[in-house]
Amino acid sequence: MIYLDWNATTKPLPEVVQAMSAAAIEAWANPSSVHSMGRKASAWVERARALVADLFAADLRDVVFTSGGTEANNLAIRSAFADSKGSLLTSRLEHPSVTRVAEALEREGNARVRWLRVCEDGTIDLDDVAQALGDAHDVRLITMQALNHETGVTQPVEAVAALAHQRGALVHVDAVQAVSKVDLLPCSADTIAIAAHKFRGPKGIGALVHRPGVRLVAIMGGGSQERGIRPGTLDPVASAGMAAALDWVKTSGRTHYATLESQRDALENALLALAKGAKRNGDARRAPHVSNLYYPRAVGPELVAALDLDGVCVSSGSACSAGTSEPSPVLNAMFGPERASSSVRLSMGEVLTVEEFERVVSTFRGVLERL
Repeated sequence: MIYLDWNATTKPLPEVVQAMSAAAIEAWANPSSVHSMGRKASAWVERARALVADLFAADLRDVVFTSGGTEANNLAIRSAFADSKGSLLTSRLEHPSVTRVAEALEREGNARVRWLRVCEDGTIDLDDVAQALGDAHDVRLITMQALNHETGVTQPVEAVAALAHQRGALVHVDAVQAVSKVDLLPCSADTIAIAAHKFRGPKGIGALVHRPGVRLVAIMGGGSQERGIRPGTLDPVASAGMAAALDWVKTSGRTHYATLESQRDALENALLALAKGAKRNGDARRAPHVSNLYYPRAVGPELVAALDLDGVCVSSGSACSAGTSEPSPVLNAMFGPERASSSVRLSMGEVLTVEEFERVVSTFRGVLERL
């Protein structure tokens, strides 16, 4: 199989597997326990916390561990509306862990959601952001991605943060897809969500980084872990894996992904040449590893299934939306339902060999001809 779905999840690094194996043997105790075994487990957790803090030039106290990006997004967004109601600005480009929380807050009567206009290049419309901030005087939060999970398009985070802070609104950034792919500093966001399995670490662990003074409110009841913000026993084994992945991010992550760009471009051009009218989705600045391609008259899920049978793994949308019959909300916001229903996403994580490259192109050619 040739795996081209690294935006769904990444293959854990060998160093990550080794670190987790060592922690499972040495640090299986509860990191909240005060005895020596607990302190040994806690050391693995706190090393991971220090590396997350370093990634965003934050303080250790401002890093809250979660089960992943979805929980981190939920925690940040719900905290902004825990004390009082107001307006929430976001767009249909966002991950379901943002859009569905926004919809839920509106149903519950805690927020009025203003859906920002989306440009065909894959970015949110900055003029509409300014307009929305001017129209609504009670905007509590703007939430946006650093890097789109389907198109790879980078969003104007700093420009939006400047507009929001002028009006006294908070900014939450979903940086889940961005870690190791693009430069995240400086980042003026008030809260930032990440997930380890998107940057060669383990599943089941993520973090929410917050600016000093930003109040977070627990969305679950339980113990006093993570200063009571996120109750539940922390996993030193997952923490060890996250720390090893963050070591890689710091030393070579962005350099590694930068090496993929020229091959991504060559593969994209070869695949677009296979069908008349085929187009790339998202013309703004992108991460170096993602292609989202539109094939007229093709059906995205059918194309994904046929390619899988021939040994090539791609996707037709967010893995968190898999199993639904609806087209990609992201592409629907950019172009409408027809193009959204006829597109596939390729996301690379390793350089393809010449043989693999040729096999991907020939497999696409055969599948497109059959379909």
